[in-house]
Amino acid sequence: MEIKYMGQLTMRWEGREKLPSARKPRTVLALLLLNDKTPVTTSALITELWGENPPRSALTTLQTYILQLRKCLAAMSGRSLACISEKTLVTWPCGYLARLPADATSDVAEFRRFAREGREAERRGHLAEAVRSYRAALSLSQGPLLADIEHGPLLRAEAVRMEECRLSLVERSIEGDLLLGRHREVVSELSALVAQYPYHEQLTGQLMVALVRCGRRQDALAVHQRLRARMVEDLGLEPSSHLRALQSAVLSGEPLPGPPGTGGEIPTPYAGAFATAARSHD
Repeated sequence: MEIKYMGQLTMRWEGREKLPSARKPRTVLALLLLNDKTPVTTSALITELWGENPPRSALTTLQTYILQLRKCLAAMSGRSLACISEKTLVTWPCGYLARLPADATSDVAEFRRFAREGREAERRGHLAEAVRSYRAALSLSQGPLLADIEHGPLLRAEAVRMEECRLSLVERSIEGDLLLGRHREVVSELSALVAQYPYHEQLTGQLMVALVRCGRRQDALAVHQRLRARMVEDLGLEPSSHLRALQSAVLSGEPLPGPPGTGGEIPTPYAGAFATAARSHD
């Protein structure tokens, strides 16, 4: 079984790919699959589907969805409906339980594995290896978690956690690239990210560092000015002290820290995640 959660939900089992087209059964399936081997209560499923004011028929309708899902999984796997009910989509006290096959794979599981490997490489001081693992994780992301699924409170929270984790890996991989001297390679990526996240100070700081190292100090100052104007006008806030210190260094013409092996000091206001790894790499 192969499942993809990032972007649209897809499932392939025994070479077949078939999912219910109706929205609410897909929501039930997504929530149960994400909680593999952990029961999901009936009340949680009902809240996910209908919020705090479910219809009187909610329980009966949910039971109908479960039957539809079992039939779908049976058709996909070539197994009997009884087998699916006993082993794969199981009725549990006060709820339901999904048990995926031992050989099941998913993009979310692979994403988390690469992220763990990257963090472990970072702890060991293997900077280039950490960046490779983070980039491998990010390559699996084909869009927001379950982008085609109607989200209730549980799936919405899971999607937010996944996006936060993804953005954290983006930040760490770019910081690693900067510390490895790959500033020219990341300028375009950072420019797109800053446009996508216009109030994100760490990405803005990383873009400023990359631009300065490419000999584009005026562009770096313009990036800071755009962020400050947005923050003051929209949020009533000034950029952080770290970003102001970076702007001051650019304005004064002071050389910014260089990548490992150049003789420059490593830490910038945005190099914290990889400071130890960079020293070991150097």
